[in-house]
Amino acid sequence: MRDETPVLIGAGQFTYRGAAETSPSPLAMIKIAAERAAADAGLAPEKLAGLDALTVVGFTVDAAGNQGRFPFPRLHNPPASLARRLGADPRYQAYSHMGGNTPQQVVNMLSERIARGESEFALAVGAEFLGALTKRLKAGASFDDFETEDDLPEPARFGDPRPGTSHQEQLHGLGAPINTYPLFENALRARDKRGLADHALRMGRLMAPFTRVAAQNPDAWFPIERTAEELVAVTDRNRMVGFPYPKYLNAIMEVDQSAGVLITSVKKARELGVPQDRWVFLHGCADAADLWHVTERQNYTSSPAMRMTGQRALEMAGVGLGQIDLIDLYSCFPAAVEIGAEALGLDLDDPRGLTVTGGLPYAGGPGNNYVMHSIAVMMRRLRERPGAFGLVTGNGWYLTKQSTGVYSTQPIEGAWAREDPVVIQRQIDALPHPRVVERPEGPATIETYTVVHSRDGYRLGIVIGRDSAGHRFVAETPKDEATLRGLEAVESVGRPGRVGPSPDSARNRFVPD
Repeated sequence: MRDETPVLIGAGQFTYRGAAETSPSPLAMIKIAAERAAADAGLAPEKLAGLDALTVVGFTVDAAGNQGRFPFPRLHNPPASLARRLGADPRYQAYSHMGGNTPQQVVNMLSERIARGESEFALAVGAEFLGALTKRLKAGASFDDFETEDDLPEPARFGDPRPGTSHQEQLHGLGAPINTYPLFENALRARDKRGLADHALRMGRLMAPFTRVAAQNPDAWFPIERTAEELVAVTDRNRMVGFPYPKYLNAIMEVDQSAGVLITSVKKARELGVPQDRWVFLHGCADAADLWHVTERQNYTSSPAMRMTGQRALEMAGVGLGQIDLIDLYSCFPAAVEIGAEALGLDLDDPRGLTVTGGLPYAGGPGNNYVMHSIAVMMRRLRERPGAFGLVTGNGWYLTKQSTGVYSTQPIEGAWAREDPVVIQRQIDALPHPRVVERPEGPATIETYTVVHSRDGYRLGIVIGRDSAGHRFVAETPKDEATLRGLEAVESVGRPGRVGPSPDSARNRFVPD
């Protein structure tokens, strides 16, 4: 092993289940995860003062548009605040932009810094605290225990800052993941020519094993095993959210969870006295994004970025998919699992299983930081099986940003070298895709769709369609219950109708025949 080879030496997780009014602050949560990662490596917490690189995964409350939605005292510069609490003064500090792929992307980036000699002792950490936060806000509780530290400078940022949706997409409701992922699911069902009931049960059978894993995960938010039938039966407790997904098939972001990992060079790990049986190596990695906006995609049943990042990570690791022993596919919604598995060449009933945590709907969907939990659990499982290989995938926005990692306790021979993500990105950006029109009018056909529900019932229908020239558009449907109920009653992909301006003229409206 070369001295500069990057190695993960410790991982820590924290799940808070107490009363909201005594919940730890965001700074306290990431500090707990950091100290647990140090303990996992066999290090005293004081050793974290020696960090020379520190990245905090962006909190959901700091996403664009959330400032007014969550009024509470905010950390001005989370990385600097954490460094101050740890007594550290890292040369590299960054706060990430939004995206569920971010933890794996951060590990890839920090590993590259270490391999280049730019860092030797790094921490990647993140948290979500929407569970307790929303309860405190509803109760009008005090936030006197939440730090702000306004004396710190603006943080350096990491990742892609672009918003996930175009103006047209946002205007028609595609900013919310719960409204957007069903579009992929309905397209998959139509492509495979499954009936509505058959496909619903298939989704339940896909996700039921995830609940089984979550039930055995001490850090899971919902450690409850459920049957396939329970997951898809629409009830008062499992209401429809965005057709065809009832609540139990949706990632749950209102959790209180944090996780972090420590990455060093081989040389630094030895200097710190970390036993080699704690070491886990990142053998392969890759990052890329699909065509950025949902309306630009080639189709709604595949992800070139998932396929290419998976292939590249495996190639870098020098292993084939058959040599992977443990898998954690990003699982915010069933479509992410289905399309991810297909992109990698995995069967949905692969005997290895598709998760080590239990997935975002059950282990918990802590904003942008779920994959940090994936990596932490993967490290533990790989230590239990020396020489085995594990695959972790991360997904940001709407099957948009993809990051992949291949891990093992098996040492890396030779130089560690990450391929520039630009190589894959150029191939993806050059892919042909349909022309998108903002103001379609005339005969049209549904390419995919969803029906969005509120707690009180039907809310709106969203259609991505093609006009008579084959150009793609996004539109809403009439909001009357008969129209919305009809879209759920029969397969509506391929259904004809007419598109034009809505009565307020700001949006497009598709009226099915």
